[in-house]
Amino acid sequence: MKALVEKLEGQVQDYRRTKFGPKSEKLAPAQLELALEDLETAIAETQAQIAAVEDRIAASEPDPEKRKPRAPRKARALPESLPRVERVVEPDSILCPWGCGDMVRIGEDRSERLDYIPARYQVIVTVRPRYAGPKGRTGVVQAKAPAHLLESSWPTEALLAQIAVSKHSEHMPLNRQAVVMARHGVPIDRSVLADWMGRTGALIAPVVDHMAKQLLADSTRLYVDETTAPVLDPGKGKTKTGYLWAVLRDDRGWNGPAPPGVVFHYRPGRKGEYAAEILNGFNVTIQVDAYAGYTHLATPKRTGGDPLRLAFCWAHGRRKLIAAKPKKGSPIVEEVLLRIAALYKIEDIPPVIVAGCRLSYPPKFGH
Repeated sequence: MKALVEKLEGQVQDYRRTKFGPKSEKLAPAQLELALEDLETAIAETQAQIAAVEDRIAASEPDPEKRKPRAPRKARALPESLPRVERVVEPDSILCPWGCGDMVRIGEDRSERLDYIPARYQVIVTVRPRYAGPKGRTGVVQAKAPAHLLESSWPTEALLAQIAVSKHSEHMPLNRQAVVMARHGVPIDRSVLADWMGRTGALIAPVVDHMAKQLLADSTRLYVDETTAPVLDPGKGKTKTGYLWAVLRDDRGWNGPAPPGVVFHYRPGRKGEYAAEILNGFNVTIQVDAYAGYTHLATPKRTGGDPLRLAFCWAHGRRKLIAAKPKKGSPIVEEVLLRIAALYKIEDIPPVIVAGCRLSYPPKFGH
């Protein structure tokens, strides 16, 4: 037990140093997540080993009253939206040992565990019967073949959506997806998956273009921000930095009539001309950070529309105030922070993730 406790203390110290250490020792965000994941896994393993030793110590105590019960885990609730499957475990017998007949149910204990149903692949077989008149006079009748996104190809729209989400949202390359599919008994080559994704992208491009036009046409205010994205640079053996420009609308905080939506535009850089191109024809308000690339859009020199109104980000302003606050304090800064907090309280809306502020917006939009 002493050795395990010393091991756990060392692991916790490593965890704190990794997470809260000096900036000079900080890892890149992606590397930090991996490091913390490994440390948290190791800590959990050591804690489980300590619990097993405690159980053995308690079991070896001859006096039951002196056995120290294990501390209960903190109660946690699973989301109510998840479906529940009840499994009632009955005793082997409910016959009263004193001859009173069956015992009466007086209560129950409930416990919940999170389960997973593994994904499975299936083949959809579409059958279209042909019918003809019994005497051969009325010709042949047959239902039209259902329309598919990729005609004369194997994948259903659901499978194409799964592959696309895994690649672009969960960052799972097609070669890894091919390995997973083969493990499930579906040997599809990576090049075939790439062909499916390329054709799908070409076919849904008009839908994305329509979404982008609708955001510009139906909105009174849009969030705009840009974030880096590594892009392959063929021939150089490395990646280059591209940018995803996010144009987002979310008026749920004030029950606005327009539905929420977001469209990402890829551009090779973050020049102001790209912002002008993306927002061409939009003439109301954009909510942005203090990046100078948006400033020219609010001047009469703007091309592609009238001068825009710029609504700046309170989160950025608040951050600068905190950084400028002297150690001995400042009544002016404290007053401003209180006023910003009042705005945050008014705009107490559910959090929305946008590709901005390096994906680090505060839990609430205080803009």
